[in-house]
Amino acid sequence: MKKALWLAAALGLSQSVAAQVPVLNVGWTVPGEEAKYLMMKHPELFPELGKSYRINWTQFQGTSPMVQAMRAGVLDCATMAPMSLANGYINSGLESYVVAQHVHEDPDHFSVYWAVKEDSPIQTAADLKGKVIGTNAYGSGVYFHMILWLKENGIDPEKDVRIVETGFPPAGDAIRSGRIDAGPMAQPFALLAEQRGGIRKLFALSEVQSPLVQVIEGCEKGFSDQNPELIKQYVQDLQSSMKILQDDLPLALEVNSAITRGSKDVLKEFLFTEQDFARTTTMLPDLASIQETYDLYRKAGFLSQDLDVQQFYRADLVGAAND
Repeated sequence: MKKALWLAAALGLSQSVAAQVPVLNVGWTVPGEEAKYLMMKHPELFPELGKSYRINWTQFQGTSPMVQAMRAGVLDCATMAPMSLANGYINSGLESYVVAQHVHEDPDHFSVYWAVKEDSPIQTAADLKGKVIGTNAYGSGVYFHMILWLKENGIDPEKDVRIVETGFPPAGDAIRSGRIDAGPMAQPFALLAEQRGGIRKLFALSEVQSPLVQVIEGCEKGFSDQNPELIKQYVQDLQSSMKILQDDLPLALEVNSAITRGSKDVLKEFLFTEQDFARTTTMLPDLASIQETYDLYRKAGFLSQDLDVQQFYRADLVGAAND
């Protein structure tokens, strides 16, 4: 009887302790978030995960829905693009901190590009007049940088061309079939399209800006200010995760394949190589690049007000990266 009472008391204490472990609600999507994928698939590699804090993971189809979910109080941290962070602030008053950087473009790595048919007469921007151009999604950072490239090369995006949403996966087939004249390529779909053949690169986003931050991690300001140690631990685990992956390519392939259901044989041809987006072990945000993006967008009229990236940054939350 005493043993039963002791077990019941111990179980009650265990449940009470578990209930007191703070929970972080995190949104994620694909591609480009390998640090999160490892934390989801192998939480045992992170001693504090499940001990000093827990994570509720929720998958989304893009960054805009995650910003909306954060505004509604459903998420505490989530994947963002610089533009979705900006729009969340300007359009709905969402205040958040940039705490990590997942992937970016630089001169030594892959840059999102637009392809045309290999035998297409389109050779320059001027040849796009009257043509149909695909984009991944209206309002995305990729979309706005494409608009900047068109304008810089004398093309009026509203009068000279027709822009349609294709997404990344179907773009190669849409080009080959003639449904669009030019379409966006991002990994792994760029590699698959290149292997199939029949397309060639026309222009890349690196011609507009390089380095260019593509995917960041944002955490809601109010929650972060109230729970700074929790956010710090989460950021430290993201950084540890990235280091583990960069030191262990087979593991990186395993978790990426498990999440994306992509073939390891395809993934190994680009993942964590110069044919992939760039990553840093520290995951420290490139604030100068984000600021340049905001300045470009403001000048082009994509943003309705000036933004200072420093208002979205709290240095002590990414302290491990600054050591």
